[in-house]
Amino acid sequence: MNKPHRSLATLAVAALLSVGTGCGGGLKLTPIRAASNKPSNVVIYFKVQKNNGEPVGGLTADTFKIYEDGDLVSQYESKQTILNPEVAASHYTLLLVDMSGSITDSGATDTLVDAASAFAERIEAQKQQKVAVYAFDGSPDLHAIAPFTTAGGAKGAIKGLAGYKPADPSTNLNGAVIKGLGELDKALATAQNPLRFGTLVVFTDGSDRARRVPWEDVSKALHDTQYEVFAIGLGAEIQDAQLNAIGKDGTAKAADKNAVVTAFDQIAARIEASTKAFYLLSYCSPARAGKHELTVEANAKEQNGDTASGKTKSEFDATGFGTGCDPNQKPNFDITKGDALAPQPPKNGGKVEVKTSGGGSAGSGGASAGAGASGGSKEQFSP
Repeated sequence: MNKPHRSLATLAVAALLSVGTGCGGGLKLTPIRAASNKPSNVVIYFKVQKNNGEPVGGLTADTFKIYEDGDLVSQYESKQTILNPEVAASHYTLLLVDMSGSITDSGATDTLVDAASAFAERIEAQKQQKVAVYAFDGSPDLHAIAPFTTAGGAKGAIKGLAGYKPADPSTNLNGAVIKGLGELDKALATAQNPLRFGTLVVFTDGSDRARRVPWEDVSKALHDTQYEVFAIGLGAEIQDAQLNAIGKDGTAKAADKNAVVTAFDQIAARIEASTKAFYLLSYCSPARAGKHELTVEANAKEQNGDTASGKTKSEFDATGFGTGCDPNQKPNFDITKGDALAPQPPKNGGKVEVKTSGGGSAGSGGASAGAGASGGSKEQFSP
């Protein structure tokens, strides 16, 4: 991928939003990337969450207050606006589906196809999301069902799972997780946008039986990855400890095949809410020279009528700034080779765990399905 052109102002603002994140009053703003470009454009990409890690979407530009050196910048003067994240960020979700003999021979395939199709449709509805589907069995390699695509491509291809016959009826779960992370790496390396986010969703009904890859390798890969990873389990064979260890960002467990659709929808809702919690805030700075402290503050009304707030502080350099700013200008992020992948925001208790026995429907962003959601501590998995 070609490096984005960097203006002198962008070079001067390399430290923008690197000072850290402040939080208070219920919201946490996590900075991802920022850029400053002539004539006087400043743009910030960040994520808004509640202090318990729940993503906060649907905020408008007037929800945010911008301060420079402690002084409020007029919204009329700054022309602050929320840009479409599609111009700067790519979000890729890979669904990894267990198609070992225990699935294909149990009569669960049709239900799984319905669940995976609904999952893909919901994720693809987020315009900056691309979805891919891969199947695994006991073989050493994954089987591509649908490449990364948009506009319903994955949903249509998932129907091909109905006639899937495993090349090896065993379960190479450990190897599949590592291969799935690798496929995300390869896909995101070709993404057009400079900010890139990956999500891996693993569906399985059992533990690793093939023993092709040791658990220690999987544990290290999950620890090292910047991607979010969710796990969906079916039936009693899969250990809760292993499901939690794989789904480091959230899990759902269906007691039987009748609950699979609900479990998939719960994880889809979590990803959907997380995607909507990213904001690309652009404004025209009134500064014309020198370095300045920047504060972005969010204020959101809660259901009980209270106001939740949070802020983040940083600095930027306005050297060379002047008139003629258009806040709708596409941002020019300072991304260098080897640093093109935007780091995922740090986790803050946002894990969702769902156990469901069928029926019901999932809400948005971590609402419970069946027996309810929990962010409890993980049990250590030892194969």
